[in-house]
Amino acid sequence: MKILVIGSGGREHALVWKLKQSPRVEKIWCAPGNGGIEAEAECLPTDLADVPGLVALGERLSPDLTIVGPELPLVNGMGDAFRTRGWPIVAPSKQAAQLEGSKIFAKQFLRRQGIPTAQMYGEFATSQDAITALSGVNWPVVIKADGLCAGKGVFVAQDAAAAEDFIRRVMDKNELGTGGKRLLLEETLEGEELSFMVVTDGQHYASLVPTRDHKRVFDSNRGPNTGGMGAYSTDELLPPKLRKHILDSIVEPTMRGLTSEGILYQGFLYVGLMLTASGPKVLEFNCRLGDPETQAIVARMDFDLAQVLAELAAETLEPSRLRWKPGASACVVIASRGYPGKFATGIKIDGLTDAERVNGVKIFHAGTHRKDDSIFTSGGRVLGVTSASDSIEAAMATAYDAVGKIRFEGMHFRKDIAANARRVQAAGD
Repeated sequence: MKILVIGSGGREHALVWKLKQSPRVEKIWCAPGNGGIEAEAECLPTDLADVPGLVALGERLSPDLTIVGPELPLVNGMGDAFRTRGWPIVAPSKQAAQLEGSKIFAKQFLRRQGIPTAQMYGEFATSQDAITALSGVNWPVVIKADGLCAGKGVFVAQDAAAAEDFIRRVMDKNELGTGGKRLLLEETLEGEELSFMVVTDGQHYASLVPTRDHKRVFDSNRGPNTGGMGAYSTDELLPPKLRKHILDSIVEPTMRGLTSEGILYQGFLYVGLMLTASGPKVLEFNCRLGDPETQAIVARMDFDLAQVLAELAAETLEPSRLRWKPGASACVVIASRGYPGKFATGIKIDGLTDAERVNGVKIFHAGTHRKDDSIFTSGGRVLGVTSASDSIEAAMATAYDAVGKIRFEGMHFRKDIAANARRVQAAGD
């Protein structure tokens, strides 16, 4: 097999690394890739927003399978463009990708299908209408921009002043671009978050191991939200009773609902959950794998990922093929100074060779580029130091051991990834 992976982050590096282990794989391209992926695949320049350009790339390479990592090409219809040409691809349709591309579309779907989610106060196309509606909400209130906003489109407002400020910045000052043209208001859910992901060929599906990520930039869940500062996976996150509850009340109704509404869904579906006192509820859908959850997930895979995804694209997914290593895994993200705000790039990274020598550790690159034999920063989230072991404590110890060997000016990371892994506060436990 010759495989094309679309994307440039830690998620894509993790996929490339795992795909490369398959005896079925002869060649991997990654477009556009990054400084770490270059060591494991041929990287090709591309614009992720340019679906015609991606189609041209597919015509030139003729891959046996294409796997799309990030949301933008999915929302723009890359899955449809490849499938209409008969090219095998792991990607939901453009319509299905609206589950992530439009928060309002997703909320309306959840309500139609009777799937547990937060109460919605309303959806709004003008700032004045949204501000007027604040008089009827309970505080704090969640404000969501409808479209793609690079992880910056959700805000928890503690009071009316904070809510009005966010609404005006998004809708009047256009700070989030076209993604903020519409907003919705919904209740704030309390509990522990859980990332529940499945793979599906449109008819059959298989769930992946459970993961939990850490969105806030600083320890103890302080500071602004990020794309994710770390994640961990352990089966203890999902007791059997809770897993059955999620499958019965959320995953199965979602799959049935997609089918009943004539929505083709082939690929990864990420269900972001809040485990509330009254049961699990859907916070959001993503139409792709999470990042950095993917890094923790691939570290526990005990199956041929290339074979499984090829069968998925051919609509012959066999869920029993997905087997998992026992124990736990964790990923600690190292970020640039200033992230998730403004940050500098082009800073040399030292210590990677020593860090890679730590037993059981794999370093996935997210925001890096390579120049000669050196690696430099090129993004906000720079590296995902990932480890798997027989316990979450052992996985964390080796991951942080490796983190301690890496150095670049301004680097920062959370020191409490998986600190509460033993504390299960989950409805259904």
